[in-house]
Amino acid sequence: MTDRAVDALRPLLLEPGWAPYAEGSCLISTGRTRVLCTASVAEEVPAWRERSGKGWVTGEYGMLPRSTHSRRDRERDGVKGRTQEIQRLIGRSLRSVTDLAALGPRTITLDCDVLQADGGTRTASITGAFVALELACRSLVEQGLLAASPVREGVAAVSVGIVGGVPRLDLDYPMDRDAQVDMNVVATASGRLVEVQGTAEGDPFTREEHDRLLDLALGGIEQLLAAQREILGAAR
Repeated sequence: MTDRAVDALRPLLLEPGWAPYAEGSCLISTGRTRVLCTASVAEEVPAWRERSGKGWVTGEYGMLPRSTHSRRDRERDGVKGRTQEIQRLIGRSLRSVTDLAALGPRTITLDCDVLQADGGTRTASITGAFVALELACRSLVEQGLLAASPVREGVAAVSVGIVGGVPRLDLDYPMDRDAQVDMNVVATASGRLVEVQGTAEGDPFTREEHDRLLDLALGGIEQLLAAQREILGAAR
């Protein structure tokens, strides 16, 4: 068990511009979890969206074969259920803070590739992908394709759980494996919730425990949002 305080995040590092060919990118490290997030802009939208005049933001997610202790097969025949669930979550999270009408008829795809997994890969993907999204939108502004960034506010995500009877923030893999309750929370800079997904792995948990976990998560997300603002301010 780590000696990290129960309300402390793992060491966090955001490295913008890590993939120079992408319109926006960020390598996020949270503890030993590392995810490369890249934003790619296409001047088109899915066929079903063409008449809306609005843009689209979507996410893709994958784990490299040796991102874990043993090799994982690549998902060559279509993504599996867990991967699809995470991709949808990434897309929903980023769309929740983007003015799609202001984006115009173009698509931004956020690719989140897990280089090393030690818990919290989906939440790290959302936090890092936001940085990549904002940088891509700034690129569109610099090119004169947009008058202003369509990103309205920040969004970030973190995991929480009850481990050994104790509520804890930002679970690494051993904590997540042993947790009696685990929860993923996504929230915006204005404090609004995008997703709260919590599961009891054994005995059900109480409303009070739920609220304690949510408070822990929101406190952690405030720190993640502050880190995003700092790195994006430095990238101006």
